[in-house]
Amino acid sequence: MNRTDLQNLALIRLEEAKTLLDNKHYSGAYYLCGYAVECALKACIAKRTQQYDFPDKETVQKSWVHDPEKLLIVADLDKNMKVAGAETRSQWAIVVKWNESTRYTTKSQQEAQEIYDATADDTTGVLAWIKQYW
Repeated sequence: MNRTDLQNLALIRLEEAKTLLDNKHYSGAYYLCGYAVECALKACIAKRTQQYDFPDKETVQKSWVHDPEKLLIVADLDKNMKVAGAETRSQWAIVVKWNESTRYTTKSQQEAQEIYDATADDTTGVLAWIKQYW
């Protein structure tokens, strides 16, 4: 899987999340929003990998997680998030509540809508912010 694959996957997962949200499958929509962010951050990490370079083992191991905060650090975007606009940081605070175990939880319409909006907003959404760096 390469950077372009991860970018496309992020967009597809967000689209699927919207379909689930519109069809009242809130838990699935919630999970896929977080997964879209995970894929987008991994695209940023892939961008930092130079073609033909042997990857640093520590970076590779830190990349194989399902934790937006940890991936933000590996992508070297944590400092950028600290200086991002207040609305984007507020949206990030919603998204980082996501983790891979949320696929086993039930989420309400409000929770799903909240993470979808925090992820998908064209101006202040987390995905729009990440796209600047991927």
